Amino acid sequence: MSNLGIGIIGCGNISTAYLELIPLFRGIEVRAVADINNSAAVQKAEEFNFRADSIEGLLRAGDIDVVVNLTVPDAHFEVTKNILSAGKHVYTEKPMVLSLVEGQALAALAKTQSRRIGSAPDTFLGGAHQKARAFLDEGAVGEIVAGTAHVMSKGMEHWHPNPDFFFLPGAGPMLDIGPYYVTNLVQLLGPVKRVAALTTSAGDTRTILSEPRKGEKIPVKTPTNIHALLEFHKGMTITLSTSWDVLAHRHPNMELYGTEGSLYIPDPNFFGGDVEIVGKDGEIRSMAPYEHPFAVLNNDDNGQMLANYRAAGLADMAAAILEDRPHRCSMELALHTVDVMTAVLTSGKEGRFVDMQTSCARPAPLTPEQAQGLLK
Repeated sequence: MSNLGIGIIGCGNISTAYLELIPLFRGIEVRAVADINNSAAVQKAEEFNFRADSIEGLLRAGDIDVVVNLTVPDAHFEVTKNILSAGKHVYTEKPMVLSLVEGQALAALAKTQSRRIGSAPDTFLGGAHQKARAFLDEGAVGEIVAGTAHVMSKGMEHWHPNPDFFFLPGAGPMLDIGPYYVTNLVQLLGPVKRVAALTTSAGDTRTILSEPRKGEKIPVKTPTNIHALLEFHKGMTITLSTSWDVLAHRHPNMELYGTEGSLYIPDPNFFGGDVEIVGKDGEIRSMAPYEHPFAVLNNDDNGQMLANYRAAGLADMAAAILEDRPHRCSMELALHTVDVMTAVLTSGKEGRFVDMQTSCARPAPLTPEQAQGLLK
């Protein structure tokens, strides 16, 4: 497989993870980075031994085939539009866009340009979630009837140095963390038909508790406590809760309830974790070993070893371009996820069920052999 040249626009915190992990994968090679703040690009370029470029220069560069959009969510639409207009493929951080209208405009432009859009999250390609997918497809717990998913915490102001944007429109727990959960549910169960939700906020300001701005108050302009019902086309119903107003809880990340048993699935924000099954006898069992490359512990996170294969979705898209096949972190999947999440917020605001305007196919499973093929 020949390498596709990768350029990165946006050199904030998340760029470090991409720059550290892209070298794990075959077929992709970072060649340049750019940022609206040129000094940030220069710093990353020096740290990782790539060239720093202007945004315009990167978009014109002949050695760049795919541009990774790591800008803030509010800039995703405009930056992705410019990348496509320059004739490059795009892989963007989540969420792909902040509205369905923006996503549909990008889809039309991508078609006109004969270029692809891929989007994070790619954690659903992790060993744990592909293991859960395999067991569901095998009918290990029968037909799924219902389920729950919870991602709740006390909020980003407790640790992030500049948490302002997390509490503005386009963020909040649904659009910031929700993509991991909704994407995984869609890859496991298929597309969503309609949603309903209740949305609130604990207050109209938050106090930053992290340095260097400790004590500063910031405004809250988006719901921070969201409880939704998702009805899928196949008939199953899922409760999804996303909140930054919860100091502590005992809810598991994700559970699916079938006619023959239940499946306990680890945090979709990560690639690994234990998948457990409960049969009709009520006994909880860890599932048999599923040797998947993206379940191997490879990252030390403050003393805890995790499986971290961020950029797997980018590598799969690059391989799909060369092999002329669909990529798994597809525009259609990302757009449907945006449709679901924005519909949840609309439902909370307007107090009604909201039907989805999009649909998508489940992405193809990623077998251990296929995952190994993406790695060097």
